[in-house]
Amino acid sequence: MQLIDSHCHLDDDRFDGRRDDVIARAAAAGVNAMVVPATTANRWDKVKQVCAGRDSFYPAYGLHPWFVEQHQPIHLRELDEWLEREKPVALGECGLDFYQSRRDEPWQKQLFIEQLQLAKNHALPVIVHARKAMDDVISLLRKNASHGGVVHSFAGSRQQAQQLFDLGFKLGIAATVGFERAQKLRAVVAAMPASALLLESDAPDQPGTCHRCEANEPAYIVEHLQTMAELRQCSVAELAASLNRNAKSLFNI
Repeated sequence: MQLIDSHCHLDDDRFDGRRDDVIARAAAAGVNAMVVPATTANRWDKVKQVCAGRDSFYPAYGLHPWFVEQHQPIHLRELDEWLEREKPVALGECGLDFYQSRRDEPWQKQLFIEQLQLAKNHALPVIVHARKAMDDVISLLRKNASHGGVVHSFAGSRQQAQQLFDLGFKLGIAATVGFERAQKLRAVVAAMPASALLLESDAPDQPGTCHRCEANEPAYIVEHLQTMAELRQCSVAELAASLNRNAKSLFNI
């Protein structure tokens, strides 16, 4: 069984010195392809270098809302040039994060809207981060997105999931689906069409129930794939095939 990790921060400094081992463990688990999204302008080159020379490792470039204070207007112009030159599979990671406060809301929204416009100009899907901001994200996607994408580590309601699917967006499912307390997410995974879902690690963040207090790795997506199959009452192989098709179609890989 071959799997695609649709969201892995393989460039993260926590993988330095052991990246090859992480990749080897992923391959041994059947994870042979990864989409690697960048978060800030100064990470774009590292993402490029991590993916270079590795078959089925696909970069994406964007400006993540966690680092809103680092982003400058010039970075949007540089991102436009970077997308044109490097031809990534997506723009991202971008989006909105109001978990701490809405203090930076105007600048976050401006960055998000302008990145959505860049994605439209370059005919790219977007990899979207949404935390305590799902309704705002859906509203802006409805007005500004044109080539689909994925809301990664989806944690919204069934209604929000359907709205995103109707807009041509996938739902990235991370290891949180394995936690019994994640009843809302588990219900979404059980109810949505298989064509709405993607499998992701978000490594090195968001380790699952078997790896608490560890750095997450892409090899571990096999574990929550099993949970997803159980929730959907289907075989792991059947679900894996659907999720792979979804990733290949969305990212044109």
